[in-house]
Parts: sequence; C-alpha cells; structure tokens
Amino acid sequence: MFVLDMRNHGKSPHHSLMDYPSMTADVLRFMDNQHLSSAHVLGHSMGGKVAMWLALTQPERMKKLIVADIAPKSYNHTFTQTINALINLPLASLQSRKQAEEWLMKDIPELTYRQFLLQNLVFAGGKFVWRINLDIFKRQAAHIVSFPETENLPPFHGDALFVIGDNSNFVNENEVLPLFPRALFKQIANAGHWLHVEQPELFLAEVEKFLL
Repeated sequence: MFVLDMRNHGKSPHHSLMDYPSMTADVLRFMDNQHLSSAHVLGHSMGGKVAMWLALTQPERMKKLIVADIAPKSYNHTFTQTINALINLPLASLQSRKQAEEWLMKDIPELTYRQFLLQNLVFAGGKFVWRINLDIFKRQAAHIVSFPETENLPPFHGDALFVIGDNSNFVNENEVLPLFPRALFKQIANAGHWLHVEQPELFLAEVEKFLL
C-alpha cells in the first residue's frame, strides 16, 4: 500500500500549477515508477477528485475506485477565509502548536479541520514554518474546487465505492451515476466531510468490505 502526498502537500515537491489533470499525471508517474500497471485507488475530497479523473481518463489503470465524500463536480465554496487565516498566523511569535490551534479557532471553528491543516505546520530552525506554499494554494484555489469538463468522456464502468458522511452534503448520487454507473454508496453515521477522521473504524470497515 502506498499513501501519496499530492503536489504542494506534505513532503511532495511544490509546483505553481495545481489542477486535476496535473495531479493525476503525478499519480500516473508514480505508478509507472513503481511498475504498477493498475491499482485500487482511494481518495478523499481533493484526492477523491484526482482518483475520479484517473478513472475517467485512464480506466485501464484503475482496479477499484474508492471516493470519500466528494463528487465529480465544481463546487461553489471558497477556501479564501481558510487560506488567509493560515497566512495570517503569526509564526514568529508562536510558542506551541496548541497556541496556533487556538489562534485559528475563530476563522476555522471545526476542530478536526484545524488539526488536519496544522499537520502542515512544522518546527524547523528554531521556529514554526509552513511546509506548504500557501501562496500557491491561494492562486490555485479555483482549480481545486472545480472539476474538469467531462462532456466528451465515456463513463467509468468499473467498480466504484462512494463513502459519504451522513452529516455532509457534498455528494448527490444523481451527480455521480452518469459518470460512475456501477457506483455503490455507503453512508457513515455521525460523520461529516472528514468521515475518515471522525469515524475511522466504520470508514475502514466499508473500504475493506469493498476491496475483499
């Protein structure tokens, strides 16, 4: 099993372009380097869009597709407030990660989301720094909330599982089935968009059941 950080995430290289064809090409290069002709692919949110674009454009490289709480569509929400909050975090005066979490509480009230974002805050050279380039995220945010045009693409007829948080409104089955006609939909109770963090055991149980 491989767990990939997409470009501009984690320890992966930074790049000024961050759209779904480019990120899908990154995954394909990784698969080629690992001599993987095909693979089961799981992605959450942005990663789920990468996985779906891979399935739609390179179906022969996809075994089973698993998408966590996202649909193949463009959304109207914006990351502007979140990104600006991270940019405005006073890194020079931070004494602890806890202090950073408290500072962000006003603009990012959801605890699990704050903790997820703060995974990118690292202590290096005697101070806190972001290991992601926030300016790139700000410039590329429109690409991230969108989804490429699918009008001329055939549907993916392979096995696909869409795992949805019961308290989330990100996925409408009618927006998925035209492109993924064999899709199964499983809801996770007492979970929102961050379902794999909020209910990890239930989420993993659905994934394992689908892959077996």
